Amino acid sequence: MSRGLRLAVVNWRDPWHPSTGGAERYAWELARRFAAEGDRVHYVTARAPGQRRGGRVEDVEFVRLGGRFTVYPLVLLWMLGHRRRFDAVIDCQNGIPFFTPWVLPRRVPVFCVIHHVHTAQFGLYFPRWLTWLGQMLEGPVSRWTYRRHAVVAVSESTLRAVRERLGWTGTAHVVHNGTSVAEPDGVVSEPAGDPDLVCVTRLVPHKRLHLLLDLAQILAETRPGLKLHIVGDGPEASALKAAIGARGLDGVVVMHGYVPENVKAALVARADLHLSSSQSEGWGLSVIEAAALGVPTVAFDVDGLRDAVRDGTTGWLVQEGGDLADCVERALKELDDPTLRKRMATECQRWAAEFDWTRTTGRMRTLIAQAVPGGGDTEAGTRDAGVRAASGRRYGGGHPG
Repeated sequence: MSRGLRLAVVNWRDPWHPSTGGAERYAWELARRFAAEGDRVHYVTARAPGQRRGGRVEDVEFVRLGGRFTVYPLVLLWMLGHRRRFDAVIDCQNGIPFFTPWVLPRRVPVFCVIHHVHTAQFGLYFPRWLTWLGQMLEGPVSRWTYRRHAVVAVSESTLRAVRERLGWTGTAHVVHNGTSVAEPDGVVSEPAGDPDLVCVTRLVPHKRLHLLLDLAQILAETRPGLKLHIVGDGPEASALKAAIGARGLDGVVVMHGYVPENVKAALVARADLHLSSSQSEGWGLSVIEAAALGVPTVAFDVDGLRDAVRDGTTGWLVQEGGDLADCVERALKELDDPTLRKRMATECQRWAAEFDWTRTTGRMRTLIAQAVPGGGDTEAGTRDAGVRAASGRRYGGGHPG
């Protein structure tokens, strides 16, 4: 396809926001790679306290507008004012999307990127009336708004949830995350445990961190050398610290907060197991990053994580409501076998190598090529880039109304 497309990547946060996560990594990796390939890219997002309103990083132009909720109307106003400047828009849904089709010309294709369905999570964060509003915006309103545009899900289980829970019936594709891991050469002051467990996560309610404390309390009784390292930050940090103290788990559960990438990699690389107690994910970026370092994961068999963990090969899945501590104990016993440990580490690294940001960008570029007039040989491009189309219907240009 021709170079020099004008693209907007619209996402709730940018990679330097204090609450950044996997969605920001996905949006940023696409933006910077498109820009490196010669496209003109704007990354339109919220503005955290202390952040500049604009700026340019790696040839990506940043536009920061509003806070947690005000970003939505402000982005729409900005997009309305610049509505003729873009050939395509990547509109990332973080619970609710930005509804950019409302203000864009008919000719501009919009790709609604969905990481995971939030229906069950709204109630963890908001009062009942706001939960209802969020579910309406995520479901019927989004479904109507993007009915002539394509959905991009980051995993097969997310796509299934979009179809079954949100009732979306239009064109949809799966474009997986890539992965990139720093060298594990960071200095870790805290000594490793025996066994040594690690969880890399944002400290937010749907990660269900209390389940990790339950696990540590149970296993520490028979494995006094055990340590569980929790790497990450978030609004639940104070409550988690208090719970660790109340349970007498100081010295067993170690909170590291935010650490540099090479320190995070060092903490994961030395661990026996990586853990996830999340209620659901769109994908499992931390799972794949651990796998790249040869470390298997124990997680619940829920959306996203069941895609990222190959049960019995790169980790173990626990049925929702099952005994996480028992599964971890069994996994540790299996890993006592050096041959099995080595084989699983090899399988983890082989699996992680299948996910590459360059490949992710190529898949998204192929979708854009199909949608933008004069974008090229769409049939061959889809086959070559390996995009998984979930509908035979061609992209229908235009927006609601």
